[in-house]
Amino acid sequence: MQNITLIVIGKLGQAFLQDGCAEYTKRLSAFCNFKVLELSEELIREKNASEAAIAKALAKEAEKIFAAVPKGAEICALCIEGKPISSEEMAAYFSEKALSGNGDIAFVIGSSHGLDPSVKQRAAKRISMSRMTFTHQMARLLLTEQIYRACTINAGVKYHK
Repeated sequence: MQNITLIVIGKLGQAFLQDGCAEYTKRLSAFCNFKVLELSEELIREKNASEAAIAKALAKEAEKIFAAVPKGAEICALCIEGKPISSEEMAAYFSEKALSGNGDIAFVIGSSHGLDPSVKQRAAKRISMSRMTFTHQMARLLLTEQIYRACTINAGVKYHK
C-alpha cells in the first residue's frame, strides 16, 4: 500500500476544517497509508516582519520539514510557483510513483509565509492548488480531498465525475 504523508506547518483551527480533514483521512485508509504531520510555525515577534526575519523563520521551518519527510519519500511542495494539475493528473502521478517501486510521497504545505526556497528546490514536484489564494488550513482540506479523489480514480470507485 502506498504511503502518503502530508507535512503541514501549523494546526487546524476551525471545527469544520478539522471535521473535513478527519473524514477524508478516514476514507483514505481504504486506499493508502495516509498520515498528517503537523509542525509548529516559527514565531516572528516583529509586528511588521522584515524580509530577513521571515527568511530566518522559513529556514527553521525547512529544517523541521526535512526532518519530518519519511525516508525515501518524494517531496511534493505546494507553492504558488508550482504547476496546476487536474485530479486525473494527480491520480496518474500516484500510479506512476506506485509502479516505480518507490511510491512514497510527502506533500508539504508551508506556513502563512510560504516555504523556504530550499524546500522548493528539493521537491521533485511543485504543485499550485489554484491561481486563487486559500488559507493554508483550507489548502490542507482541499489537498486531502484531492488525494482521496486521486485514489478513487485509480481504484475505479465511483466518486470522481
